[in-house]
Amino acid sequence: MATFWIITCLFLLSTAGFFLGRRRALTSAKGQVPLLHSLPAYYGFYVALSTLVPSLAVLAIWLLAQPMFIETRITAMILADLAPQNTSVGLVMSDVRRIAEGIDIAVTQGLMTDSEIQRLSVETIDLRARLGELGIALGSDVLPEILMAARGYREMSDDGRLMMTLVVALMAMVGFARSYGQTHKDFRARNVVERGVMALLILAASLAILSTIGIVFSMLFETVNFFGLHNWRDFFFGTSWAPNFRGDSALSMLPLLWGTIYISLIALLVAVPVGLFAAIYLSEYAGAKTRSVAKPLLEILAGIPTIVYGLFALLTVGPILVRIFGRGDDGLLGVEWMSGATSVLTAGLVMGIMLIPFVSSLSDDIINAVPQSMRDGSLGLGATKSETIRQVVIPAALPGIVGAILLAASRAIGETMIVVMGAGAIAKFSANPLDSMTTITTRIVSQLTGDTDFASPETLVAFALGLSLFALTLGLNILALYIVRTYREQYD
Repeated sequence: MATFWIITCLFLLSTAGFFLGRRRALTSAKGQVPLLHSLPAYYGFYVALSTLVPSLAVLAIWLLAQPMFIETRITAMILADLAPQNTSVGLVMSDVRRIAEGIDIAVTQGLMTDSEIQRLSVETIDLRARLGELGIALGSDVLPEILMAARGYREMSDDGRLMMTLVVALMAMVGFARSYGQTHKDFRARNVVERGVMALLILAASLAILSTIGIVFSMLFETVNFFGLHNWRDFFFGTSWAPNFRGDSALSMLPLLWGTIYISLIALLVAVPVGLFAAIYLSEYAGAKTRSVAKPLLEILAGIPTIVYGLFALLTVGPILVRIFGRGDDGLLGVEWMSGATSVLTAGLVMGIMLIPFVSSLSDDIINAVPQSMRDGSLGLGATKSETIRQVVIPAALPGIVGAILLAASRAIGETMIVVMGAGAIAKFSANPLDSMTTITTRIVSQLTGDTDFASPETLVAFALGLSLFALTLGLNILALYIVRTYREQYD
């Protein structure tokens, strides 16, 4: 809440700076706009940006650095010696943060006062139950040392927020005063503002790259910790997945990778032909009225939450497949190949339905972008409409179509809810599409869910799985670029 009010005050100050800067520039030119080097608005934007941007940058850096600084101090001063032998400092620090958060909530709701917090003792009150009433769950009973660390954490956070407010306010006022003092009719405000806007655009363009690098490094460090606790040969070349938090776990990614690829392949076998044929029909054959109705209806599928698709797989598609393949003499085929409603085929079919709009919409847009002159030239040479589509339009639109398929493949590989509810949770090798299997994403969720020790290999394996999944999608991108460049050289 404090951060919200700080940002609100910064925007109000920058808005005031815009009008004051604009008025000062006009005053220095005695109200004659032609005497100004730049348009009046540029002077206002200069003051506003000088007030807002540096202070917001300081605020963002402070919000990122403060928690790490406080946790480092708490860990070094208190927790390193107090962490129980059967757990990790990271797990204890998690309880400290939760307790501090619960105390803040209690103070906000008027259930506790600051003086009561200072007298708070685990011997006189069941703090775990008290915080549970506020929705704060703790993994174990609160130790006196942990409560003391939580008090220190909360005090440091309060002091940090006060210092942050003062520093950000000082930065905003300095920026305002400096820019306002420079505002006069001969100041080149337009040049400065345009350079500043260009810098912001470059920063925005760099965020995607910086975010990717940050994600990779965050997973990489934890993956290194995992391989320090678990044999890498078992992870990459083992054949079984059997996590056991008591130790001696078999943590091989190969069964999970097989399930991921198998389910994604079935989904693509459903989505790519249907989506591509739908795109060809909508762009080349359908009339304006048909297209105006069919395309929005098709794209409605993209807005349905994946949990709804999961329920559809569990309650509709799965039972239908069981009726066909799984009830022996009562089934339609008289066989019993499927023991339950969850299977690779169930998840693959429903996931394929979910991916149809991704393929069809993007393919339709890229096919429509093919110049009409190419179609006219093909038809003028005597080709039929189908030959024109097959030999001219599709090859010309192939880079976009490959991109659509790649997007669908990435979505299929990263899907979780449909797999959880449609494919089951069994990690194994099997070529039977009617068997239950699981994927990498579902196991990542499973290993990071609940009160787990983040220093154990059974939890850290989630980061190794995530990094492996990233490498898989990167390989798909490289393959797609190779295909696109090959066909571009042929048809350009």
